[in-house]
Amino acid sequence: MKAIRKNSQVSGKGEIGVWFSSLGLSLGLLMIVALLGVIAYNGLSVFWPKRVVQVEFDPQSAPDLGSRSAVAGIITSQKVKSQESPEEWRLFVGNKDQYGISYSYFDRDSLLKVTQPEDLLVLERTAYGKAIGYPEHISGPSGELVSAEHPEFAERLGSLVRECQDRGKEIRKLETREIGAIHEALENLRLQQLRLERQSELSSKDREALEKIEKERARYESLFTTLATQARSLRDLQTSHKLQYRLASGEEIDLPIGEIHRFFYPNQIGFWGRAAVFCNHIKEFLLSEPREANTEGGVFPAIFGTFVMTLFMCVIVTPFGVLAAIYLCEYAKDGVFVRVVRIAINNLAGVPSIVFGVFGLGFFVYLVGGTLDELFFSLRLPTPTFGTGGILWASLTLALMTVPVVIVAAEEALTSVSPGLRESSMACGASKWQTIQRIVLPASAPGVLTGMILAMARGAGEVAPLMLLGVVKIAPSLPLDNQFPFLHLDRKFMHLGFHIYDLGFQSPDSEAALPMVFATTLLLIVLVVVLNLAAILIRNRLRRKYQIAGF
Repeated sequence: MKAIRKNSQVSGKGEIGVWFSSLGLSLGLLMIVALLGVIAYNGLSVFWPKRVVQVEFDPQSAPDLGSRSAVAGIITSQKVKSQESPEEWRLFVGNKDQYGISYSYFDRDSLLKVTQPEDLLVLERTAYGKAIGYPEHISGPSGELVSAEHPEFAERLGSLVRECQDRGKEIRKLETREIGAIHEALENLRLQQLRLERQSELSSKDREALEKIEKERARYESLFTTLATQARSLRDLQTSHKLQYRLASGEEIDLPIGEIHRFFYPNQIGFWGRAAVFCNHIKEFLLSEPREANTEGGVFPAIFGTFVMTLFMCVIVTPFGVLAAIYLCEYAKDGVFVRVVRIAINNLAGVPSIVFGVFGLGFFVYLVGGTLDELFFSLRLPTPTFGTGGILWASLTLALMTVPVVIVAAEEALTSVSPGLRESSMACGASKWQTIQRIVLPASAPGVLTGMILAMARGAGEVAPLMLLGVVKIAPSLPLDNQFPFLHLDRKFMHLGFHIYDLGFQSPDSEAALPMVFATTLLLIVLVVVLNLAAILIRNRLRRKYQIAGF
């Protein structure tokens, strides 16, 4: 009986521990869900078109708007600081080129009148953010006018905006592809000429090559002049039609239609119209390039750079991590050397990421990259090719940072393989390497993928080392394109993590950039989850496959 009572007391104490553990787990999951909910709400609300209000107030209540007595904008927050103080509104007023600010603050008691006029127009511009006002008319190069009261005004404005957008794509194609290709060809000709001129003596064949280079340069320069003139004429057409709109305070502004990216009447459209604008905003966010100091437009270059860097990092780290684990688990004999290696691996897993960034800058960029420039790209010096930050050095540094995780996970997976499988393979005449290659590695593949998933999750979110190794605010071109050699490992790149840092701490207008911080954070979380889910699905498939095979 005493033994039964003692066991019941022990089990009762154990149940308390289980309940406390479950409570801690529940609180942790609740905190994670709450955090993700806040990020998702604030991130998705950026793209939902909100109604616009016009407020009339005493000019003394809003000194940041000068002597104006009315303004139109979007209510972004309503706060009550205390019972004694009045309710405070924060209004997104847009028209930053006119007001000098994006947000204005008002006491609710100071507002004389608040209305929602249906003819208020929201203009998303290529520069200076959104503009909010009342449309007046459209003017053309010959002076013709289309009044805002005309029934076909919105259709006419939409057709002009689409024409300007198509023309803008043609301009970008001329300036980035065709003119960019000419610049690259001229640079290659310059290097060829420099290589010939550095020779001590020129043969007749070399002189003919120099003359050919001069002719090619003249041809490319003539073609450049033609394309530049064509691009200039297209840019002039972008400003041929103008939209005149009126602010709530009465000022009239002429805006070239080529600077309008999108427009809509937020107080006229219903739920489905707002849903259509919402979908267009998300599509633009995912597939377009950033503009207006990264506070407007999309983040496609950052998505692409993050994906390519993470994928390249996994391709580098997995073979080295698995080979190191095979050596430690299958070949190395326990001794001082192996113990030192294991201690070093465990210590590397705890080194701050910025230390790896400094090492990557010194070893990969300055030493390896500088040596490659001297050996293979000496004609381009002092302009570095590989002796500066790029996606190759960033991927190698992150691979070095995450290789301890892969080694530990792969070694645990290798040791978990049943010794009977090894003995059965060797009993059938297989060598040790054949056993590792055909029995041990396939059976441990799910565990190796677990290490790769952990490395991927850590590497995709790192920012500190990338700031030293090639990440930039705006990348002129992607590291992967249709130009030979297609994958340009020396190019700088954009990254979602650095994009968040840049928006939150380096933006000239932090208040306007805050919504994009939440949207980009949500996107980074989704990207990491998608990459991890893909690896988890592959791991589970391999696990089922080798369980069926009897491993």
